[in-house]
Amino acid sequence: MKQSTRHLLMVEPAVFYANPETMATNAYQVEGEAPPHDVILRAALGEFRAFRDVLVERGVMVTSVPGLAECPDMVFPNWASTHAGGRLILYPMLNENRQRERAPYIIDMLKAYYPDVTDWTGEEAEGLCLESTASIVSDHVNRRGYAGLSARTSAVMVERWAAHTGYDVMMFETRSHKGIPVYHTDFLMYIGTGVAGICAECITDEAMREAVVARLSRTHEVVMFTAAQLRANCCNALEVVGTDGERMLTMSKAAFEALGDDQLSVLRRHYNTIITPDLTTLEKYGGGSARCMLMEMF
Repeated sequence: MKQSTRHLLMVEPAVFYANPETMATNAYQVEGEAPPHDVILRAALGEFRAFRDVLVERGVMVTSVPGLAECPDMVFPNWASTHAGGRLILYPMLNENRQRERAPYIIDMLKAYYPDVTDWTGEEAEGLCLESTASIVSDHVNRRGYAGLSARTSAVMVERWAAHTGYDVMMFETRSHKGIPVYHTDFLMYIGTGVAGICAECITDEAMREAVVARLSRTHEVVMFTAAQLRANCCNALEVVGTDGERMLTMSKAAFEALGDDQLSVLRRHYNTIITPDLTTLEKYGGGSARCMLMEMF
C-alpha cells in the first residue's frame, strides 16, 4: 500500500467557533473572549476555501461536502477512515456534538465507494473512543501505527484497530504544555513516504520515546520538533499526491514559518512543493490545523 493518496475529503463548515465540549481535552483551543460566531465563521470559510482551492490547483482531487449547523468541529473529519479494498471504518467519538458529525448523507456517499463497513460507533456507550487517523498515525508501507493515549484514544480500541488492520501499533502516554495528554496523535507526529516528523519530548516515558524514534528512524528520515513548534502546528502535516504523481507536504503557514533552517532543509530533500495555507482562525478556535482538515480517500 502507498503511504499517501491523491483523493481527499473535506467538510466545509456550516458553523465554526471554539467548541466548548472539547475544551477539557484540547489544550490548543483558545479560551476566553472571542468575536461573534458569524465573524469567526466568515474567516474560517475563507481559510477553508483557499486551502481547498490550492490543493486542487496542485492536482489533488478534493471532494468537498457541506457540514451541519450543530457541529462546530465538522471541518475536522475525524470520524471515519478509508482503506484499500473498499473498506470503511466508522469510529466512536468522545464528545456528543462530534458524534453528530457522522452525517448520513456523507456516510451514504462513502459507502458507495467503500461498501465493506466496520462500525465501532456503538462503543461510545461504553466510554471507548478512537478518533480515526487523528488517534492512530499510520506508516502504511511498513504496516505500523503510533497512538498517543488520551480521553479520545482508548487502548482497547487501539488494540482492536491493530487486530482488524494487521498493523503493529505502538502506544504511549503524552503530556502537553497544560499537563494533560496531547489530544490527538496526529498533532504530535506525521509520517510521509520517506520522512517523518515528531515532537518526541511530549512522550512521557523516556524509554518509549527512544523506542518510537528508533523505529521511525529505521525506515524514515526523522525531523524532531520542539514543544513550542508543536504548539505552532508543525507536526499536524500530511503528505498528499498531486499532478503527475508528485508527492507534496501540506502544513499551515504558521507551522511552516516556525520551522528551523535545518528542518526545512530535510523537508526540501523530500518535497519540491510544500503547501502552506493560512489557517489562523481554524487553528486558534479549533485547536487543529492542516492535517486535521483532510480525510484521505484510499
